[in-house]
Amino acid sequence: MSRQSSSHQRSETDKGTTEQAPTEGPTPESPSEVQAEPEATPDLLARRQDDTGEPDAVPDQEVSSDHGTAAAPKGWRVTYPAVARAVAWTATGLSLALVFVALLLPTQLSLVEPRAFMRIPVEGVFGATLLLMLPSMARRVVAVLAGVILGALTILNLLDIGFNEFLGRGFNVVLDWILLDDAQSYLKDALGGTAATAAVIGVVVLAVAVLVLMGLAVLRISNVMARNSAVATRTTLVLGTVWVMCAALGVQVAGAPFASRSTTALVQDRAERVRKTLKDEREFAKVAAVDTYGDTPGDQLLTGLRGKDMMFTFIESYGRSAIEDPAIAPGVDKTLKNATKRLNKAGFASKSGWLTSATYGGSSWLGHSTFLTGLWIDNQNRYRTVTAGDHMSITRAFQRTGAWRTVGIMPGVQKAWPEGKFYGLDHVYDSRDLGYKGPKFSWSTMPDQYALKAFERLEHGKKRDKPLMSEIILTSSHQPWAPIPKTIPWSQVGDGSVYKAIQKAGKNPADVFTDSDKVKAEYGKSIQYSVNSLIDYVLKYGNKNTVLVFLGDHQPLSRVSGNNASRDVPVAIVAHDKAVLDRISHWGWEDGLMPGAKAPVWKMSSFRDRFLDAYGPNPGGGTAPSSPSASPKASPKASAKSSAKR
Repeated sequence: MSRQSSSHQRSETDKGTTEQAPTEGPTPESPSEVQAEPEATPDLLARRQDDTGEPDAVPDQEVSSDHGTAAAPKGWRVTYPAVARAVAWTATGLSLALVFVALLLPTQLSLVEPRAFMRIPVEGVFGATLLLMLPSMARRVVAVLAGVILGALTILNLLDIGFNEFLGRGFNVVLDWILLDDAQSYLKDALGGTAATAAVIGVVVLAVAVLVLMGLAVLRISNVMARNSAVATRTTLVLGTVWVMCAALGVQVAGAPFASRSTTALVQDRAERVRKTLKDEREFAKVAAVDTYGDTPGDQLLTGLRGKDMMFTFIESYGRSAIEDPAIAPGVDKTLKNATKRLNKAGFASKSGWLTSATYGGSSWLGHSTFLTGLWIDNQNRYRTVTAGDHMSITRAFQRTGAWRTVGIMPGVQKAWPEGKFYGLDHVYDSRDLGYKGPKFSWSTMPDQYALKAFERLEHGKKRDKPLMSEIILTSSHQPWAPIPKTIPWSQVGDGSVYKAIQKAGKNPADVFTDSDKVKAEYGKSIQYSVNSLIDYVLKYGNKNTVLVFLGDHQPLSRVSGNNASRDVPVAIVAHDKAVLDRISHWGWEDGLMPGAKAPVWKMSSFRDRFLDAYGPNPGGGTAPSSPSASPKASPKASAKSSAKR
């Protein structure tokens, strides 16, 4: 009893002591009024957001645990709140700008100007609406996916800009990936291996950066919208309403609809191009299998040219602009007029006209094959289809007669070229076979004058039991048109070593290609050089049996020819025997090497049948079709694929 009482008293005493413990500061009236400052945990920082999506700065104090551990380190946002807010606003603004530009980016360089971006993209309004409706996790996934897709579309738009600038057409997502390898090879030849490698690395880095940054940009915008959903909803509603009204009223700004749907239209256009490409591949195989002259016996082909040494020569990038552009024409026209006079003095005559090439700015092999086969070959699939079959080319027609030896001089070919068999060439001399020991002139492996001299040494100058038919590709007028070779005495050409000093003294490709005035001037000089080399060869090594057909393969790129240039190229036939030109008198071609503005313009694909008809046993009385697809007789259908190209 005594022990229990004593214990109880101690307990009460302890309790009283506890209740009466002094406190510092005012005592709250009730426990509910006690306000504890919560720890600055990551969750709390995440909740303290401003309109830019960045956390507000917490008080400049250390945060310690109840157990007395070391204070958590302060982040730079806590230390520099004003800077953090500025960075946040900047990042959000850049994200909006990046997405906005991507949605309105044109596909032609000439259209990339401020007015192109003075519009409301409906895709942005729709995307914002969708993101506002989705739950948190789905919103993030959709935002990143949409950003990556938009990045991919931006890359395709940039490819369109490049292809329109160089080839006069947009990028074909089915056919044109292989041309990127050609572009890398061209850069290597024109600017050197180091510059080409750096360019490739830069392009890859840019592509990856576009995909990553676009995904992050859309994600950031979606996060800001979610944290400010009321403002974002009102803004989206207003923009959507304005878009609908402007679309209904046809409102335009600087000649373009203010209510834009360009991204949607581009996606639809790409899908349609893919569909047409796949359909074209199937249909062209049928067209290529049909050949007006496919089964014509050799003894009925080219009877009007028997005994003649034939030269079919393509001059790189020799287009209508070279003759008609005021900045280029004076020098080229003078060269053509002088060459015509020199030929006439030597007993040669000539006639010329225009052909519309199947390609523009590049892809020369498409122009070559269109001219020689009589088929419109304007893409790589068509080229592969026709060269894998047995559709007869002009050069193969000469081989079929058995009356000519057929050869090809191909200084631009630097690897195996199995198409030589398709073209009916008994022997092909590529850049490795011509014995050149001099320097390259940018992309061109050797000067035209050297290639022609090698032709004379290897084939034309030798004794033969048959006349010669040759296909010769001249490459000195290939872009970037610097440095350009100079014409030298034929006796000094040798193995090409003499060109080392000429190449070294030439202009830098980078200095010329980036200057619109210089590039036109140097392009014109390169055409003059190629024409002079060819005509000089005919005058020095030709004879009464020489017949020359020469033409351009395509127009130069738009920086030289202009944004709205035609695809026309000059074509001429030169002969010493008057009877050769008499057979084409009904063509309406003009006398001389320089066709006038009123000279006939034909599709390049129409030349083969006109030529075979004019020089067949019944000139002018043939039944050559107006369309390359029309034909009374079919040859075996092409099925294999060729793996090499030039």
